[in-house]
Amino acid sequence: MKNVFLALLQFVLFLVAFAAFSFFPVMNLQYVVGPTRDGTRVFIWDGLLISALLYVVILGLEAARKRIAGAGMWTTAAFVLAAGLGLAIKLGFRTISSF
Repeated sequence: MKNVFLALLQFVLFLVAFAAFSFFPVMNLQYVVGPTRDGTRVFIWDGLLISALLYVVILGLEAARKRIAGAGMWTTAAFVLAAGLGLAIKLGFRTISSF
């Protein structure tokens, strides 16, 4: 039960980090997806990259505490679900107007 609760908290943490740095990019790494009728569609990588960096830091802490065998699976599941949900709701995608 404790592992499920911590995985849920990590899921929320990864999703909030993904959303926050997608809306307020720090590094402003962009990939042009393509032109649309309204402007140019880009993907901002900051949210996904910082969320992945947070995932690596958490795995490093779990490895240092020698709890990687039990908690690593839950952390990985939380990260994959948060990244999948973030991409499904199109976090990081932005249309830059051409006007």
